[in-house]
Amino acid sequence: MQTLNKFQDSNCDTSQSLRMICAALVCSCCLLLGPRDISAEGVSTPADSEQLLVSKINQRIRERWTAEKVVPAAVADDAEFLRRIYLDLAGQIPSVSEVRKFLESTATNKRQAIVHELLDGPRYIVHSSNVWRAELLPEASSDPQLTFLMPSFEAWLKDQLIDNDSYADLARKLVTYKIEPLQMGRSAFESAGSVSPVAFYQAKEGKPENLAAGTARVFLGLRIECAQCHDHPFDSWKQQQFWSFAAFYSGVSRQQMGDIAGPLTDDPNRRKVEIPILKTTVEARYLNNSIPDWKPTETSRENLANWLTARNNPYFAKAGVNRVWGRLFGVGIVNPVDDFSEANVPSHPELLNELAAAFAESNYDLKFLLRVLTSTEAYQLTSRVSDPSQETPQNFARMTPKGLTPNQLFDSLAQATGFLDPNRRDLAFVADESRPRSEFQEAFSNESDPPTERQTTILQALAMMNGRFLSDNVKPDKGLLSAVANFPDMTLEERIETLYLATLGRKPTPIELPRLIKYCDGRDLKVALGDIFWTLLNSTEFSLNH
Repeated sequence: MQTLNKFQDSNCDTSQSLRMICAALVCSCCLLLGPRDISAEGVSTPADSEQLLVSKINQRIRERWTAEKVVPAAVADDAEFLRRIYLDLAGQIPSVSEVRKFLESTATNKRQAIVHELLDGPRYIVHSSNVWRAELLPEASSDPQLTFLMPSFEAWLKDQLIDNDSYADLARKLVTYKIEPLQMGRSAFESAGSVSPVAFYQAKEGKPENLAAGTARVFLGLRIECAQCHDHPFDSWKQQQFWSFAAFYSGVSRQQMGDIAGPLTDDPNRRKVEIPILKTTVEARYLNNSIPDWKPTETSRENLANWLTARNNPYFAKAGVNRVWGRLFGVGIVNPVDDFSEANVPSHPELLNELAAAFAESNYDLKFLLRVLTSTEAYQLTSRVSDPSQETPQNFARMTPKGLTPNQLFDSLAQATGFLDPNRRDLAFVADESRPRSEFQEAFSNESDPPTERQTTILQALAMMNGRFLSDNVKPDKGLLSAVANFPDMTLEERIETLYLATLGRKPTPIELPRLIKYCDGRDLKVALGDIFWTLLNSTEFSLNH
């Protein structure tokens, strides 16, 4: 099992790959005729501030290339770019008609146009809520008790994203969420029906130390939890600093009902906590050791949120832009993205400072940040290695391939095969193991691994090769394969091309096409097309965002 960094050619030989996974509905009439061409109409040109920032980013990256004698990779072609931007912003691959429309368009600004279109569409909301849920609640994959609260939390995230709340507003609302006391005996099932971020507090077990560590990791990019028991051995954080920061959450606690953890309670004005073992009490202080300026009507967590999202906070904006950069490029400017420390310096410190300043100036607009980063030269590069100097990921001299998350993989399979999920995960209240998405979530639950280091396990390979979902949806009478096999007046070349567009978002190469035509010769056409479809879905090229 090789890491994703060893994947060098997005046009790999798919005929030698294993079976992998399924999904997507494509109307038969769209297989040959796509919607209207993309045009510049209705798409505004980049604001001066955005274009200036893009130029600064390009300059900083080029400076590193020059200093390190790096030869950048070629620019990605339209097919590679389209698949990448769909996976990054919409969480799934494009449909056949969307690929055809983009490849046939002659508009000079079509890449910019598709970014605007995706950011304004519903798939961005669903995908972004999945991404933020995974980052805010990494415990969810290992804590089945959170199952009932996940729909409520994801619905809350969707509300913030639909309103295009700033990153600072999202952080503020989460940190200051007012925990309503639950009646004793009220079930988790009943309490999960509302739209709220209470799952964040439940996932941290209502413990101030866990909440403080989670807040620092997500919104400040700091791993301070080592200082919980002793002074941090590799950084400047001290035990008293950790607990003084945790004191902002000291009003949150969880009642115990015998051996069962009860509901959360909240004393919003409490600001002291006792350090275990030492038996000393400390008052709330910021991580820079400064003393809060307490206002009479301000709760402890409101005070924390003000400091957290302040323009002069040295970590908040940097951690935010670094996290988004890491999602798009596979590695952060500080990598791992949640490990800002004296021993882990940024690869491009000036660039990080400029990005953070611009992000704050935009009022922490996540869509602004995504428009800028996806317009950079580095994001537009191919993933193919053409020079050994491109192998260092933090040179950003080529696009580093990223493993798909379970949701990306399932939704891309559904898109490719024409499968309609009657129980969409964002609509289902409780996970059902009989549902295909739930089966995938369980088999591909290594979402916490860094995207460039996700490895396919034997169980995952078997799930792709022999799993019920893929075998059920790669049949001549199902979904897209049925449309391709039965559509009248299509040549064999056109049928094969459509399968490629549906799965890999590109046309077969001059080497691949004759080989596949020869494979179909003398075989039952529907069976042969099914074999090709299955192979494409199980290819490394399909399972990576490259």
